[in-house]
Amino acid sequence: MSLHVAFQMDPIGPINIDADSTFRIAEEAQARGHRLFYYTPDKIAYREGRVTARGWPLEVRREKGNHFTLGDETEMDLADLDVIWLRQDPPFDMGYITTTHLLDMVHPQTLVVNDPFWVRNYPEKLLVLAFSDLTPPTMIARDLETLKVFRKDHGDVILKPLYGNGGAGVFKLQSDDSNLASLHEVFTGINREPLIMQKFLPDVSKGDKRIILVDGEPVGAINRVPAAGETRSNMHVGGRPEKVSLTDRDREICAAIGPLLKEKGQVFVGIDVIGDWLTEINVTSPTGIQELERFDGTNIAAKIWEAIEAKRA
Repeated sequence: MSLHVAFQMDPIGPINIDADSTFRIAEEAQARGHRLFYYTPDKIAYREGRVTARGWPLEVRREKGNHFTLGDETEMDLADLDVIWLRQDPPFDMGYITTTHLLDMVHPQTLVVNDPFWVRNYPEKLLVLAFSDLTPPTMIARDLETLKVFRKDHGDVILKPLYGNGGAGVFKLQSDDSNLASLHEVFTGINREPLIMQKFLPDVSKGDKRIILVDGEPVGAINRVPAAGETRSNMHVGGRPEKVSLTDRDREICAAIGPLLKEKGQVFVGIDVIGDWLTEINVTSPTGIQELERFDGTNIAAKIWEAIEAKRA
């Protein structure tokens, strides 16, 4: 099977080819004989019943500083493609949301991964609310007094923007920390969104586990250990990846959420687990494939493509 595959992603030039999951997915697609097309989110457009994107035929290679070649720029009717990968990073703002509406217009004739309707309705920090028995105590609120009551009830907490990513804007606040009001003032001055507050889990010092699910089934995990003096374990901010195995509790969490992810077309998902608790379900642009492949010696990208090829067959 040869598929025509597009990647809607951030600029390909600056990516780290040793860590970027989109690059690894494209590399595996090319190895399987699929044709690649690349465009950035600002190039997608709707005109008179057609959804198009201006972009480039793409070839990738694992050579630092020379990792891609583009063909001539062309306009592609997205309905003519077999698969589109929705892979730009958040922020999950109205620009991002608008692209999901446009991609809705060609899916499922063109298979969009992950399903844009449910990406739009299942952002990372909100989908977990459907599984409150698996998560630490959590609050979504904008009102300062409401957030203060939650912290009073639970002591040390994590405060973060509802639609952030990569560890940006994540703060640990101790029960007597006097900065809550100031942070609230900063966040609410930036946008009109609520904040998310969760009970702090001390187990984060042992790592924040990223579990990869393919079509609802767990295929492995890495442990991300915070750098010295850090609460955040995200690799974007210096978290150290380590080899780790799935526990019985991890499998219990995956068994609870996996069927919903599969039903809603979320083919490639990364969930975050601290200790025994699920903290995020990442469906927009999850990472971790390359680290997991190096630790486990398993071709995770191939598993993803096998699931997609089965759907296209």
